Amino acid sequence: MPADAETCYRAVLSRDARFDGWFFVAVTTTGIYCRPSCPATTPKRDNVRFFPSAAAAQQAGFWACKRCRPDATPGSPEWDLRADLVGRAMRLIGDGIVDREGVAGLASRLGYSERHVHRQLVAEVGAGPIAVARAQRAQTARVLLETTDLPVTDVAFAAGFASVRQFNQTVREVFAVTPTQLRPSRRQDAAAPAGPTAAITLRLPYRAPLELDPLLRFLGARAVAGVEDYTAGVYVRSLRLPRGPGVVELSGGTDHVRCVLRLADVRDLSAAVQRCRRLLDLDADPVAVQAAFAADPVLGPLVRKAPGLRVPGHVDGAEVAVRAVLGQQVSVGAARTLADRLTDRYGTALPSPSGRVTRLFPEPAALREMEIGMPAGRRRALRALVIALDTGELDLHPGADRAETERRLLALPGIGPWTASYVALRALRDPDVFLPTDVGVRHALSRLDRPAGPASAAELAAGWRPWRSYALLHLWHSLDRKDV
Repeated sequence: MPADAETCYRAVLSRDARFDGWFFVAVTTTGIYCRPSCPATTPKRDNVRFFPSAAAAQQAGFWACKRCRPDATPGSPEWDLRADLVGRAMRLIGDGIVDREGVAGLASRLGYSERHVHRQLVAEVGAGPIAVARAQRAQTARVLLETTDLPVTDVAFAAGFASVRQFNQTVREVFAVTPTQLRPSRRQDAAAPAGPTAAITLRLPYRAPLELDPLLRFLGARAVAGVEDYTAGVYVRSLRLPRGPGVVELSGGTDHVRCVLRLADVRDLSAAVQRCRRLLDLDADPVAVQAAFAADPVLGPLVRKAPGLRVPGHVDGAEVAVRAVLGQQVSVGAARTLADRLTDRYGTALPSPSGRVTRLFPEPAALREMEIGMPAGRRRALRALVIALDTGELDLHPGADRAETERRLLALPGIGPWTASYVALRALRDPDVFLPTDVGVRHALSRLDRPAGPASAAELAAGWRPWRSYALLHLWHSLDRKDV
């Protein structure tokens, strides 16, 4: 829980949306659980219980509120911030590892026993890995029921349930209605025909404010031909998902991010959504970042001008690592040109292209014997990286241990602190990364009015912990602003 019960209740009294996803409030007299900002009449203090997760509320026998849809809130920012076992486990469960490999697969990725992982999750989240994955399956099922015309039986297996009976039982327990009763409430403008290449349109929630345009421009400036496209505020890219390829289209909405997915296998919906959320840092808490930098003489003015700036993540850890090595000691444009050539020669063609997005970025195995013009030192570094990725010596999955992964990256020939930190920033979602030797950082700091104090960028950034990744993005973003 992010706070004591009395603080949680005050958040419920004020309907404070900043706490949505941080905790859930259950009403004992109705058997319903809600998000803190639910517009319904506020229950009496004696009639409420608080839970750290939707899974914990469901496991205690409460139904999801039909008015505020608590299961559709942004995820807790805590799971992106934390580098411990529970944070790593929650990121992996979000990526669908329990549905694909079971609790044994989750424990194996984390390097602990199943019993220890279960015990830690129950202590921190209020529910074990199976219950957390079940809550996620229920939300995926509702999305499919409300946004597609897939038969109910197909929705059951697409959402990850082992049987139709299990699916029906879970939906009744979580939503207090049958699967077919969820369908009449779906928005007509979101409905789409089903099929292997049919579009599924979703609304991705976030904590306001959100500066989406700078984030999409950042991705667009680095877009690899065939893999990504950025035109008129719409970012499109291919996705390598567990069961097949997909394509996602992301753009702004009034109070959400519009997400259009085309999947080879609809069972990849949950994993695709989680990767898009990580790409856009949608589970972040911008208010906490603002508060941390409000009084800082360097960052304070920058944060006030762009309070919703997010840290761009990525949908594929191996891809961002390869591209980081390609970008060593060259400009963004030069790195993109190298990535274009690499993708054109070794990328995999999509079975169903979408406009200018026609390929998947090359897998590490395809790059082991690559031949492409670049300095010998960088070629050696890239070869060492792809071999480590292909053999499993280096695994950049969402639950990877950040410190251990950075150590392994630095042990590879030709990979230095800038590259390892950049991979941690984007692939591992580390909120406390700073690049003191980065040319853009140095240029940004030279343009700002800095009070007397620390002489170096690294010394200055020491006071920005644990949000140095956001400080880094504000410095980069300031280079594009004319009012700085």
